[in-house]
Amino acid sequence: MERKASRTPRVRVEPQQLQQWYRTLDHLLEAKDKIELALFFRLRDLFSLQVDMVFYDLTSTYFEGAGPPELGANGHSRDGKPRNPQVLVGLVMVDGWPIAHHVFEGNRRDAKTVADVMRDLEQRFGLKRIIFIGDRGMVTSQNLDDLRSGGHGYIVGRNRRRSGEVFDYIQSATGEWTECPVGITAREKAKPPKTRVQEVASNKPGVRVFVVHSDERAEFERAQRVKAMGRVCTRLQGLEQRIKKGRLKAPEKVGAAVARILACNHGHRYYGWSYEDGVFRFFEHPVHFTREQAYEGKYVVQTEEPNLSAVEAVRLYKELSEVERAFANLKDVIDLRPIYHRTDHRVQAHIFVAALAFLLHRAIEKELKAAGLDLSATEALTALKSVRVVEIDLGDGTGKHSVTRGTHRATSVLRALGITDLDPPAPAQPGQTIM
Repeated sequence: MERKASRTPRVRVEPQQLQQWYRTLDHLLEAKDKIELALFFRLRDLFSLQVDMVFYDLTSTYFEGAGPPELGANGHSRDGKPRNPQVLVGLVMVDGWPIAHHVFEGNRRDAKTVADVMRDLEQRFGLKRIIFIGDRGMVTSQNLDDLRSGGHGYIVGRNRRRSGEVFDYIQSATGEWTECPVGITAREKAKPPKTRVQEVASNKPGVRVFVVHSDERAEFERAQRVKAMGRVCTRLQGLEQRIKKGRLKAPEKVGAAVARILACNHGHRYYGWSYEDGVFRFFEHPVHFTREQAYEGKYVVQTEEPNLSAVEAVRLYKELSEVERAFANLKDVIDLRPIYHRTDHRVQAHIFVAALAFLLHRAIEKELKAAGLDLSATEALTALKSVRVVEIDLGDGTGKHSVTRGTHRATSVLRALGITDLDPPAPAQPGQTIM
């Protein structure tokens, strides 16, 4: 059952028209595969898309209520809402353009979505050989085997903590570093942070491994580690005082108290402890703490593409941030949430509408760039809010409307987008529905 318009101030339409709108979602979802494919061909021809590089990532969107019965489930929440049912949304992008999206059950593992996405790219889009670019959550030996057997390539990040092999790669990065070009955001800073890379020897034939060190990431991770260590240290010192005062003596209770403390703020990564002859001590862990320091600022990229340079591999992997920016736009600008639908197909259709809106958002951004306007699509849409329709009551049962010009920035945006007719459509007559 759908939520009625009268129960939310966001939708101000009659319930009958709202239900008609909802029914259009059913027809839209039925045509989703055809619409995405037609848009892909159109974008490919207009912008000469480099279709051999495919970027894929996932986000989640949660529900305040029960959520859809089949897709809604509790899982790893990107929104910090682990108790809320959610769905996963996977976005596929080529050359900065979204070409497809997928909605998965909220409790599905990231890596378990890759096979479905690759099958869709092969069968629906007819892509014969691609380089799949994904984050560390996509990496399993099965996924990599499937990509190889399908004749595809890949560029993926490796999870630092799930494999001792990755730590060994980081430790082996003792050679000469190559500096990567500085991005636009970094160039704007007084002291641009550097990113450096070096290729290290892999323990598998044909596999190439790049260790990357980011100054910006190192500074952030070091600050997070110091903050976490401070919190854990304060609690360990409190426990130490309790033991000294004789309030806690039994070894099993001391062990349980330490376990609770080290379970918070990743304390087990930083501290070790001992309890002998009634004396409690804690100290920087000789193995784990050293490992955490070695991790700071570093990540590992893996590929089997023989002709990519280290700098090119890092550049392509970092372009995954475009997908992350897409998710931010979907959630914060296009208002993907809240989703009030409670059936699986309506939730899927709602997300499809948001994906189409994001495609328009990206098209606006491309048009602004082509016109030489240094504005994001979000800034442009904000500027256009100054263009308003003013309704005038003439007092004799008639009225008229006019449209304000808006700010100078709004005028520049309209000119860049080629919009000249600002007159709104005629209002609906009694009993008429505008779709």
